[in-house]
Amino acid sequence: MTMRVRFAPSPTGYLHVGGARTALFNWLLARKHGGIFVLRVEDTDRERSRDEHTEAILHGLTWLGIDWDEGPCFQSAGVERHRATALRLLEEGKAYRDFSDPDEVRAEAEERGMHPSRVAREKADALGGEESERRAAAGERFAIRFRVPDGETCFTDLVHGRCAFPTRTSTTS
Repeated sequence: MTMRVRFAPSPTGYLHVGGARTALFNWLLARKHGGIFVLRVEDTDRERSRDEHTEAILHGLTWLGIDWDEGPCFQSAGVERHRATALRLLEEGKAYRDFSDPDEVRAEAEERGMHPSRVAREKADALGGEESERRAAAGERFAIRFRVPDGETCFTDLVHGRCAFPTRTSTTS
């Protein structure tokens, strides 16, 4: 299997040292292992993304000697596919609509000693599917969030080795 790594800058600002470091690390890793380095521009924030930032990022990477094997591809080009996938996840119960106000959720989470995502999920569950559908159809703004099952997520990182963390988000710990 060929290793594929990516650098996914957001063109809401210029290339900064942290982004350059990430690009360089992934580029070196791909080159060392005969892999593919993909440049994927995260341009889905339409209000803040700027063409001049994209150009500056590409120029900065080129100036650093970093080339890419695929791209630049733009995340916004797949918006219809992403929308269809999000709707499918909603239908399958693997995601939910979050209509809650982020500031209110953070305040309630702090008061209850819970993680904000658990509070938002409880609010969505209490709302129910029919009300969620009605509010979405009425044009009310919402975020679509993954309905992550309780348990543990594990993976092997090439730098850190085995990593595991609980997916239950009921407390702030």
